[in-house]
Amino acid sequence: MSEQKSAFIAIVGRPNVGKSSILNRILGQKVAIVSSKPQTTRNRIIGVHTNGDTQVVFIDTPGLHKPHNSLGEYMVRSVNESVGGVDACLLTAECNKLPGDTEKQLIARFKAQNIPAVLALNKIDKLSDKSELMAIMAAYSQEYDFDDIVPVSAQTGSGINDLLKALEKQSSEGVHFFDDDALTDQPDRVLAAEIVREKILRLTDKEIPHGAAVVVERFKQREESDAIDIDATIFCERENHKGIIIGKGGAMLKKIGTFARQDMERFFGCKVNLRLWVKVKEGWRDREDILRAMGFDSSNFA
Repeated sequence: MSEQKSAFIAIVGRPNVGKSSILNRILGQKVAIVSSKPQTTRNRIIGVHTNGDTQVVFIDTPGLHKPHNSLGEYMVRSVNESVGGVDACLLTAECNKLPGDTEKQLIARFKAQNIPAVLALNKIDKLSDKSELMAIMAAYSQEYDFDDIVPVSAQTGSGINDLLKALEKQSSEGVHFFDDDALTDQPDRVLAAEIVREKILRLTDKEIPHGAAVVVERFKQREESDAIDIDATIFCERENHKGIIIGKGGAMLKKIGTFARQDMERFFGCKVNLRLWVKVKEGWRDREDILRAMGFDSSNFA
């Protein structure tokens, strides 16, 4: 009988380079929300991929950025803590950009802690001149001795299997920490809240997203059927934001709810009855009591 193997991999990089998209593509299921706006991921989200005897546990972190409030400080601490205590890191970067300050800062942490790392150069589907890719790979090779450098496209799936094989090589003999059919450690109500937040990110104006949070107040499976009843509250920072989220005659809120419900039904595999409310909590991103109530780890606040 072959021995079980496992590895913990932290996915790190600057905002909006496709970290969550790569995780979702590897898992074949959405467990982390995705949008074109930076700093979409706020929590460390764990994704689990089991292939035979090998289990890779991914920690999807927020993009490393300069914090402007208590929520931002939490997100940066989350990244820094994730780099320590893992078997390897997956640095995600764009395939047409040379290493910048953010990448060099993360690489400095790899060096300081002697952490193995794999580099994923994402968005190769948008690269017209393939010779440009070779120059980027060479530049990164000068910065750090990566175990593997893998060009990928989270959008099309190109290179993802090669990337997974490179990451599985980081595993060592050890038990599986999750059931073999597990995809994530996130509770269902957290996944539901994140799905709603993704729709806000995608559908509202750019000044809204980072001032919005979602809390699921009720998540109940009906006894007489497979349907789930979900009640969620969207918190925003300003009255005019509330008006934008609700929309004229409630049209935007209805659209957010419809798209969120469709995603939930695909993920949970049953009918979902979703009800949404919108409330204003001014300055919530700088209020630690509210952040704790929303599920952010209090140990990350100084």
